[in-house]
Amino acid sequence: MELLKETVAAVVNSRFPEMTPEGRKILENLAERRDLNKGEMLIHQGQISRYIVFVAKGMLRQYYFKNGKEVTEHFSYEGCILMCIESLLKQEPTRLVAEALEPATVYLLPYDRLLKLSEDIREINIFYRKVLEFSLITSQIKADSWRFETARERYNLLMKTHPEVIKRAPLSHIASYLLMTPETLSRVRAGSL
Repeated sequence: MELLKETVAAVVNSRFPEMTPEGRKILENLAERRDLNKGEMLIHQGQISRYIVFVAKGMLRQYYFKNGKEVTEHFSYEGCILMCIESLLKQEPTRLVAEALEPATVYLLPYDRLLKLSEDIREINIFYRKVLEFSLITSQIKADSWRFETARERYNLLMKTHPEVIKRAPLSHIASYLLMTPETLSRVRAGSL
């Protein structure tokens, strides 16, 4: 129960710190715990996403397949939210896969129940809006980074904003996330690029 409280606090504090203890309790009561082994899939390609996921312990990655290769879309770790936003909002099958890179504990918030609560409880509505806004901003920052920054600048931004990814994720996944080959990432890390 303590891990649930800590996880909700971490997620809420990063998106909507003004949320009352009552609002936090509503999220805690909504959450369903799931433990994952390293390598276990939380979301499969073709599945319809039905949850907003709060990561309590461990690291997960979301990826998709392009030309037969895995391309890492996102990393999530303690205090982060993981969701397949297009599948969640449209209730259509996702192209993304979510897998545990480490043994992990996550809390699943059923999207349909959260949506219903957001209609009835203003504070939950604000939290939901803040989650979507944060996701949109994060996506825009990442897209701008891919479009306008050099490989070194992309790596430095990841080091600055998400040092946990640099410490914990396999280099092949980091390279994929930064849209570079593992060889290019090695040169960037060595300072030769």
